[in-house]
Amino acid sequence: MKNITSILDNRISNAILYIRGQKVMLDIDLAEIYGVKTKRLNEQVKRNINRFPPDFMFQLTNEEKQEVVAFCDHLTKLKFSTSNPYAFTEHGALMLASVLSSPLAIETSVLVVRAFVKLREILSKNAELSKKIEELESRYDKQFKVVFQALRALMRDESVKTERPVIGYKIAQNNK
Repeated sequence: MKNITSILDNRISNAILYIRGQKVMLDIDLAEIYGVKTKRLNEQVKRNINRFPPDFMFQLTNEEKQEVVAFCDHLTKLKFSTSNPYAFTEHGALMLASVLSSPLAIETSVLVVRAFVKLREILSKNAELSKKIEELESRYDKQFKVVFQALRALMRDESVKTERPVIGYKIAQNNK
């Protein structure tokens, strides 16, 4: 069971997209995770539309649909779909559990919420770290310039490039 949970947790994390400035999951991914067909999921949403205000769910535009198809390999089948997918925010994904009341949907909703929470924690920690580095840099800029450059590069996942002089001994060669 633990192995299945970790696979499902990984699948959920990979399905979270950033669209219109929000972290969302598409109906096609949520249907697969909840173990139902996309058509069934959307039918239940339409029957309970009052539970899904615009801050819980929105439909992608044609341009947004083309963009997610282009950048997400697992969504290529959407290319041929005649309707645009729905995107669900964290709250909308949780609301689906109450609409899809199967035991699998309820169990999976817990994992979906945990994935969103984990993502929020990661983003929050990065912002806190950036703020602390800026505070330290304002106090110790000249002394630790190389250290701050390295920290910023690591936060951006770049290779560390510093402007340091080469230190070491130069061996003189005797020409006889």
